[in-house]
Amino acid sequence: MKEYTFKIDGTEYKVSVEETENGKANVVVNGMAHSIEMEKKQAPPPMPTIKKTSPKPTQPTEQPKVKSDKEYAIKAPLPGIILDVFVKEGDSIKAGQKIILLEAMKMENNIDSDREGIVKQIKVQKGDSVYEGDVLILIS
Repeated sequence: MKEYTFKIDGTEYKVSVEETENGKANVVVNGMAHSIEMEKKQAPPPMPTIKKTSPKPTQPTEQPKVKSDKEYAIKAPLPGIILDVFVKEGDSIKAGQKIILLEAMKMENNIDSDREGIVKQIKVQKGDSVYEGDVLILIS
């Protein structure tokens, strides 16, 4: 038997639930016995499935094989997300030129070219996640 105390409109009621079966219960309220029918509880609707999406880091890949002595890879100095790419394949770039904007640890980091050359291949695009050491751009 379970005992409860309810306060309804300032009046206190002592309730004992003696037996419950098939939606019916025998209860005693302030010393008076009652047989009550309980409304079947409906199951709550299922919670909507929320799919959390976040940029997935690209898997580290093998370093590209250098085809000529002039080809050079500009790599990510730290893991992050590519916010912008400021060059396109075929562009001529100078040493110190800003080529990529990388967000890492909630800070924007400019990735500058450390040598002159022509953009041979861009390995990333806006929104990509990268690991430290991933190749971002190949120049020749």
